[in-house]
Amino acid sequence: MVSMDEFIIVSSNYIPGYEILETKGFVYGLTVRSRGVGGQVGAGIRSMFGGEIKEYVQMMEQSRNEAIERMIQHAEQMGANAVISTRYDSNDVANVMQEILAYGTAVVAQKVE
Repeated sequence: MVSMDEFIIVSSNYIPGYEILETKGFVYGLTVRSRGVGGQVGAGIRSMFGGEIKEYVQMMEQSRNEAIERMIQHAEQMGANAVISTRYDSNDVANVMQEILAYGTAVVAQKVE
C-alpha cells in the first residue's frame, strides 16, 4: 500500500483497515517520454557493453511517477480518496518513445475504527 499525501493507492481489490463506501469508476494517468539526444547516445554506448542502462531506468522511474500523479488527479476530480486495483502498462510509441499508463478503480474509502 502506498499513501501519497493522504491518497491511498493499492494493487489489491481492497484496502486493509478501510471500508469502501463508494466506487467512482475507472481512472488513469498517461505519459509519453523520450530520452534526449545526449541520453540516447549515452544509453547506446552503455548498451554495447551490457548491464543496466541508467539513463532509461531514470526515465522510466520519472514516467511512472508522472503517470501515478496524473491518475491521482483524475481520481480526485471524480471525488475519490483512493485507487484500488492499480496497475501499470507500458508500450513503445516509436523507437525512442515510451508510453506509461497507470490505471485503477477510484473509490471513496473510510478507515474502519
